[in-house]
Amino acid sequence: MRTEIAADEVALRHAAAARIARPEAFHIRALDAQRDAPTLHRWFIEERAAFWNMRDKSVADVAAFYQAIEDSGHARAWLGLHDGVPAFLFESYDPAHEEIGEHYDVRAGDLGMHLFVGPAATRRSGYTRHVFETLMAFLFERLGAERIVVEPDARNARIHALNRAMGFVYTKDVAFHEKIASLAFCTRADFYTAIMQDH
Repeated sequence: MRTEIAADEVALRHAAAARIARPEAFHIRALDAQRDAPTLHRWFIEERAAFWNMRDKSVADVAAFYQAIEDSGHARAWLGLHDGVPAFLFESYDPAHEEIGEHYDVRAGDLGMHLFVGPAATRRSGYTRHVFETLMAFLFERLGAERIVVEPDARNARIHALNRAMGFVYTKDVAFHEKIASLAFCTRADFYTAIMQDH
């Protein structure tokens, strides 16, 4: 799925999400592989980044990896900023072109997603949830997704809890080349129902 964005940098504004009181405001822009690689590298070498599988990569490796995503034509990487400072990374991709597409029947409107939340100097309660809500609204409202597909490592209990809180429904575990992945789906209705029930 290749979606053109009118501007490189967008602010999230959605009527349903706007009804939710938010302590932070995030902005999202397309990742610049060369410019942003040093920041991502610092994030990825931390112990908590084990499930991202890039702890042994150099800055050049990180830049090359994300340049390849940008050049693919079916995936993009995005950087979320808080007060102009990088706060989180996420990738959006067409599951028909990725390994996940071998394990389920891909529908029109499906969009895959990976999320990495960077370290925050001061993190308030609910910070990661707010990040997740922000990127999910972006995927649905700006990229036009009808359903979000994720395939986290089956051992990553923390992300499973967050996924379920966002409305994801888990279906099965599948064997990927580098991990056992848990396959989960979230429709637009699932997401907005979940976040409105929680606020």
